[in-house]
Amino acid sequence: MFTPESLRSSLIVSCQAYPGEPMRDPRTTAQVAQSAVIGGAAAVRVQGLGDIQAVRSAVEVPIIGLWKDGHEGVFITPTLHHALACAHAGAHIVALDGTRRPRPDGLSLKDTITGVHETSNALVMADCGSVADAIAAVEAGADLIGTTLAGYTGERPKTSGPDLELIREIAARELNAPLIAEGRIHTPAQGKSALEAGAFAVVVGTAITHPTTITSWFAAALAP
Repeated sequence: MFTPESLRSSLIVSCQAYPGEPMRDPRTTAQVAQSAVIGGAAAVRVQGLGDIQAVRSAVEVPIIGLWKDGHEGVFITPTLHHALACAHAGAHIVALDGTRRPRPDGLSLKDTITGVHETSNALVMADCGSVADAIAAVEAGADLIGTTLAGYTGERPKTSGPDLELIREIAARELNAPLIAEGRIHTPAQGKSALEAGAFAVVVGTAITHPTTITSWFAAALAP
């Protein structure tokens, strides 16, 4: 059975494409996930029920599944319904908004996490935006906590790279849940710095699996 310990000091690759993009297809996501695993990913993070199902059939590593519904506020797996759907689609870990903001279904974060634990075998990763979020998420029963929403909730400025200060602050609290560094990690050196700052594991998405953005970086750098 999967345990978070297997992710210690590892690379987790987020395999996602935005709606309307050429790569937005479960079959493509599964192929990208397979490629990431061949390259050394210890787990993959996948958005959307169809993508979760396709990736579950394609790889043997743990899947962190989420369901984005909307674009603002609480939209990462925002309700218990979304969370259970991700678990039933095959996610080993359900990633959800782990902030202290009100949830669309009126349930508390604790109620949502408890609902996932009681009705599935999935663990819960709380995507947080601050130290206070991380503390509250662990108290609510989250199995893992991430810095995914750092710079997106108004509590902290958006850094150009990973929010290493936040990682250090959360790590110093020695909370009873692995800390996953996620957000704006664009180079191997930044990933290593996140581990050195106290992260348990590191999630990289755009810099590995989003060719549109990677291409734009090069195009901008070469532009006269």
